[in-house]
Amino acid sequence: MEEGQRKKHKIPFFSSLQVKYALSYLVIFAVVLVLLNTYPVIASQDLLFRSKRDSLKSQAAVMASALMELETLTSDQVVRVMNMLDNSGLTRILVTDPAGFILYDSLTDSGTQDQEEQEEPEQQEPVYRYALYQEIVLALRGKDVFCSQFVNNTFVSTVAWPIVYRGMTIGAIYILEQDEAQGALLVGLQQNLRYISLVIAATTLVLSAFFSKMLTARIAALLRAIRIVGEGEYGHRLQPVGRDEMAQLAEEFNQLTDRLQTTEEVRRRFVSDASHELKTPLASIRLLTDSILQNDHMDQETVRDFVSDIGDEAERLTRITEHLLALTRLDSLPAKKTVPVDVSKVAQRAAGRLGPVADAAGVTIESSLKPGCVILCTEDELYQICFNLLENAVKYNFVGGHVYLSVYPERDQVLLEVEDTGIGIPEEDLPKVFNRFYRVDKARSRAAGGTGLGLSIVRDTVRRHGGWVTARPRNPEGSVFTVGFPLYVPETEEEAT
Repeated sequence: MEEGQRKKHKIPFFSSLQVKYALSYLVIFAVVLVLLNTYPVIASQDLLFRSKRDSLKSQAAVMASALMELETLTSDQVVRVMNMLDNSGLTRILVTDPAGFILYDSLTDSGTQDQEEQEEPEQQEPVYRYALYQEIVLALRGKDVFCSQFVNNTFVSTVAWPIVYRGMTIGAIYILEQDEAQGALLVGLQQNLRYISLVIAATTLVLSAFFSKMLTARIAALLRAIRIVGEGEYGHRLQPVGRDEMAQLAEEFNQLTDRLQTTEEVRRRFVSDASHELKTPLASIRLLTDSILQNDHMDQETVRDFVSDIGDEAERLTRITEHLLALTRLDSLPAKKTVPVDVSKVAQRAAGRLGPVADAAGVTIESSLKPGCVILCTEDELYQICFNLLENAVKYNFVGGHVYLSVYPERDQVLLEVEDTGIGIPEEDLPKVFNRFYRVDKARSRAAGGTGLGLSIVRDTVRRHGGWVTARPRNPEGSVFTVGFPLYVPETEEEAT
């Protein structure tokens, strides 16, 4: 059985809240790591590209400024000017005329040519070379062009710049730079970020498992506590830890179990009391019927008395059953639709109904009923309240005693008071008189036909309609029961005020 319960409560791995929390942490950190490995690299590349552009364009502009002083570009003159400039760090430099013919190429034209070699050009074989690069074509059209890319861990950057003399393009400069040092720095940055990412990933994995376990452990404890309480152990409590929402949830759970425990105790006591109350008349009926059946020579008068007693006990069972049903309806059924009801008229009708009972008991009912005491209620339930209070006042009174019935308004309430000159209620029993099956004098209550449920019905009914009820001793003797209801004011009168 326990194995079956464990299988029933077992949660699939990927449906576990702990796994979901851990995966959510990992997804968040995975996004962070992706950003960490992409944004700095991209930003660094852009920064280096801008730096290359500014640097190479500046150098190209300087070279173009030096060459445009020549007015007409020739190979010898270009070589002489270029050898005077600082071209260190550049992989290749090309200078062309307007037709794209290469006048200078740093890869083939030596910057250390001596004067004799330069004075004997006729001994050199002429080489006809043209630069057909797109960048040079655009530069010859008067545009400056920059292009840079990161290939094979190296920054490859090119610049083409027009050489302009008096508004005419007389040539173009093409610069190529292959920067492995900056590429190595960028590669090193990428590797460092990868190492950092690996450390962060490992740390995140451990921390996500730890924090998700710590969080779900409290949820698991709450779940276990709910299962324990669900099995009927209402005394189980959680120990709140911290001051967060989980601690508040644990406190709410403890308060809920307190209410459940109280309700369960009341239910058990109610069932026990109800069983006891039902058992007593049933035992009496069983005893009386056995006496009749076992005595063959019982005279008719005795049989009549026994049958009369059986009828009384059956009537008592009927009253207990009706009261139990009334309490069940109050506990489970929704409140009926309320209407404006005049408390004085309903109280007068209940007093009239109990008039013969009071006369038979030698008790006088005196009424003081003020008009205009209207409340929102149902007439049947208000009648039941008045009837139960008046009936108790008559039952637990003395011969020649009085019952005083009063209905009057007081500020925004309507008060219903029932006073009697009867046996009264001890001070220590006043808080308990509205409990179910509670009786001050059990022997007298049973003799009077009481069930101990009437005042419970009164209290629950009054509360359903937003009212209150109290009990207090009367000076010099007897008891006073006071019921208060909110005074009903029609909407037209509320608007007028």
